[in-house]
Amino acid sequence: MASTSAPRNTAAYGRIATTASTLYSDNQTLIGEIRKATIMMKDIAVDCERDNKSDLGCATNLVTDEKEKCARNRETEGVMKELEDGILELVNASDDCTHLSNAIKSIGDEYQPGDGLTNFSKLFDDKIQRLKANSPSISQNHPWLRQFREAIWNVHHTGQPMPGEEQEDIVMTSTQCNLLNMLCPLTGKPVTELADPVRSMDCKHIYEKKAIMRHISTRVLQGGCPVSGCPKKLQADRVVCDPLLQIEIDEMRSLNAQRARDDVIEDFTGLDEEE
Repeated sequence: MASTSAPRNTAAYGRIATTASTLYSDNQTLIGEIRKATIMMKDIAVDCERDNKSDLGCATNLVTDEKEKCARNRETEGVMKELEDGILELVNASDDCTHLSNAIKSIGDEYQPGDGLTNFSKLFDDKIQRLKANSPSISQNHPWLRQFREAIWNVHHTGQPMPGEEQEDIVMTSTQCNLLNMLCPLTGKPVTELADPVRSMDCKHIYEKKAIMRHISTRVLQGGCPVSGCPKKLQADRVVCDPLLQIEIDEMRSLNAQRARDDVIEDFTGLDEEE
């Protein structure tokens, strides 16, 4: 019996690790789909706010238009509230999926079969509860929700701080997306131009895949993150193109294109004023 115990345990561990990896990947894909939904809802809200602004700008009859303006504003506010509530629900769902993903990954990495049966339900519940306890709920300050609110605010108040914020505090949210670094530290290319972008699961920095794999394999450098000041050691199997990465890069490309269009409009406005 002793001679077959180790091979059986090894085979069981291998199956559990493989299953955990598959479940983790599926769950990450789900988080990516949730992120796509929040972006779509943000775009709908911005379009709705712009349409409302445009319609109100065409007012001619002061009495009638004032009543219509109030009615239209109430209608728009109702739509925005529904969309924001939906974003908040998706944020909470994403947080739950993230805790589940981390629990799956942790159990897949750490689990060692014993002689008795394992209660995986209890194992997962305990792991998820510990993860939640170490991650305080900050739904109202979640970057996705803040991006939603700031995108709507910018329809009428571009360049102005949102209520309760100072001008110098606006260094994130919809204008900067969720990308930790804008340039690959090894190639110097913008992350939006990388042919094969990957991100560290540990420090969240982004790199060109070929360059970072070459960097990790260099023994002299010992696989340290090439970003100045980052203390993390990189492992090849933990530097991946996660489902959110490409979505966030695409969002940054869209933001850059929008910024370029706004600059062109501003230039033309300046010329009109000079004339």
